[in-house]
Amino acid sequence: MTEAVHPQTGQGAKKAWWPWAKRILTGVFFILVIWLLVTQARAVEWGEVRESITAYKTSTLALAVLLAAASHLLFSSFDLLGRIYTQHGLSKLKVLLVASISYVFTLNLGALVGGVGFRYRLYTRLGLDKGVITRVYALSVITNWLGYFVLGGAAFLFAPIDVPDGWKVGSTALQVLGAALLAIAAVYFCLCAFAKKRTYTIRKQELTLPSFRLAATQCVISVVNWSVMASIIYLLLQQKIEFTAVLTVLLMSAVAGVLTHVPAGLGVLEAVFIAMLGDRMPASALLAALLAYRAIYYLIPLVIGTVAYAVTEARAKKMKQAG
Repeated sequence: MTEAVHPQTGQGAKKAWWPWAKRILTGVFFILVIWLLVTQARAVEWGEVRESITAYKTSTLALAVLLAAASHLLFSSFDLLGRIYTQHGLSKLKVLLVASISYVFTLNLGALVGGVGFRYRLYTRLGLDKGVITRVYALSVITNWLGYFVLGGAAFLFAPIDVPDGWKVGSTALQVLGAALLAIAAVYFCLCAFAKKRTYTIRKQELTLPSFRLAATQCVISVVNWSVMASIIYLLLQQKIEFTAVLTVLLMSAVAGVLTHVPAGLGVLEAVFIAMLGDRMPASALLAALLAYRAIYYLIPLVIGTVAYAVTEARAKKMKQAG
C-alpha cells in the first residue's frame, strides 16, 4: 500500500491520528501540572506559614521579597547566557519570561517538570529547535552547579561547620568534598580556556565548550545567586547566626533535596537546618524563618508563575510571530 502524497508538496500526508495525539498529550500535560500544583498546595501548612510571616516587621519582609526577586532574576539570566551561547533569535524579554516560569516550577515541582518540561514546552511554542533548547538547558544546569561547586567548595574547605554526631559525613570529609568540588570547577575552567577539542557528542547531542569569558560569567552570576538565597534566610533569622554558617547549611540542604527527589525539598530544607543549627537557636525560631523563606521564595513566585504560564500559553502564537 502506498502512502498518500500531498498534491503540492509531494510529501507524505501526515497521519490523521497525529493531530489528535498531540491534543491528547497537551491535555495530559495540563492535567499533570494541575495535579502537581494541588499536591504541592495540600502539603503546605498554610496556618504556620501565615503565623511565621506576620511575626516579622514589614521592612524585613519587604527586603526579603526584593532579595527573592533578585535571585529569581539572576537564575533566569542563566538562559540569557544560553542565548549568547547558542546565538538563537528569541528576544531577551521572552527568554527571561520562559526561564523565570521554568525556574518557579523547578523549585516547586522538580527539575523534570520545571527545568525540562516547561522549558521545552514554552521554547518550542516560541519556535526554538529542540536541539537549541537542549543546549540552553544544559548550559543553565552547568551554570547553576558551577557556582555551587566554587562557593560550596570554598565554604566546605575553609569554613567547615560542625556536623551532628551520627552523620556519615564528618567535618574532615566535608573539607575533602570541598577540595574536590573546587578541583572539578578548575577542570571546567581549564577546558574552556585551553581545550583544543571544543565539541563533544553526548546522547546524540553536540555540546560545545563555552569560551573562558562565558564560563567566568557563569560562575560569577551563579555564586551571586546562591549568596543572595542564603542572604534571605540570614535576614529572616534576624542575623542571629553568622552568614557563612547559613550559606554552608543551605548548600548542604540543596544537595540533600536533589538526592531525595522531594518536590520543593519539602521537609528536607527544614530538617537539615534544624539538625545543623538547632544548637544555636530554638528549633521553633528556625522553623518560622524557613517557613517564611519557603512562602517568599517558593510559594508566592509559584502563584505568579502559574498566571504567567497561562498568559504565555494563550499568547504563544502571537509571541512567536513577533520574533
